[in-house]
Amino acid sequence: MRPSYSRPLPRTWQRNALVFTALGDPHRQRILLMFERDERLTVGQIVDASTLSRSAVAHHLRVLRVAGVLSCRKEGKEVYYWPEPDTVRAALAGVRDYLDEQFPVRRRAARAGMH
Repeated sequence: MRPSYSRPLPRTWQRNALVFTALGDPHRQRILLMFERDERLTVGQIVDASTLSRSAVAHHLRVLRVAGVLSCRKEGKEVYYWPEPDTVRAALAGVRDYLDEQFPVRRRAARAGMH
């Protein structure tokens, strides 16, 4: 066992943790799943399509934005949001790289004989 529990998380894991924490909430998952390819949505559009209050939607959008899962831009009075799938891909790749390095895939035949 590695004595790493009490050590701070590495920076890459901290970034990954933000992404997975943001995606761990069902409301934030639903918000993210509202977007179609190349679509930008306003807070009002998301509120209208959800059962959440405007302040709750704003909170969830902030969490997703801080994690890098969404980006936004203010245009006039509206703030438009859109997904940043490369952020999620990078977090997934980071976890996959860790798993591949620490726990290499075993061939099926080897696993079948190791009951």
